[in-house]
Amino acid sequence: MTAPVLTIEVYSDVVCPWCYVGKRRLEQALESTGRQDSALVFWRPFQLNPTMPKAGMDRRVYLEAKFGGPEEMQAIQNRIAGAGVSAGIEFAFDRIARTPNTFDAHRLIWFAQQQGRQDAAMEELFHGYFTDGLNIGADEVLVSLAARAGLDGAAVGRFLQSQDGVEAVRQEEARGRQLGIRGVPYFLLNGKTVVSGAQPVETFLQAIEHTTR
Repeated sequence: MTAPVLTIEVYSDVVCPWCYVGKRRLEQALESTGRQDSALVFWRPFQLNPTMPKAGMDRRVYLEAKFGGPEEMQAIQNRIAGAGVSAGIEFAFDRIARTPNTFDAHRLIWFAQQQGRQDAAMEELFHGYFTDGLNIGADEVLVSLAARAGLDGAAVGRFLQSQDGVEAVRQEEARGRQLGIRGVPYFLLNGKTVVSGAQPVETFLQAIEHTTR
């Protein structure tokens, strides 16, 4: 008997470390249920900092203003790094110099979906930012990461210089707001089951079972 179709929309931002952890935990759950190849996963945009300047901001200045002093920031990063270890992610926060504006990164993710390389693009963006410390707000970095994800770098460069995908990304962001999303990651399974946050693998397993039974 054919298993019920499972479609998952993931609202996330590429500068959200918990979104990276959530990606790994979802992948573990899909593998545990044998759905790693059949599930349809779509990555949707949610900018945590929509008013971030185009050039981004010094990351330390930004985070200390958002979360408090350096001690508070370090405690948060230590907690995230611990979660990363269990998920097989190396968070190298000391390599990250800038918090970027992520709108063009979301445009790249939208473009990658059209080419069937969206998940690969997400992986390269997350790894590029959190492990390699790259400035994913810069076009040349996005082109390089896109090429790593199997996309045509020259085509991506032309795309980023155009206005293609701008309205589509804005519409997808607006849909997220209409759904009432206030934080990410946010997982919507078959349009009915919600997993909010980087929940344990067991929570994803329960959501998958509930959605497909």
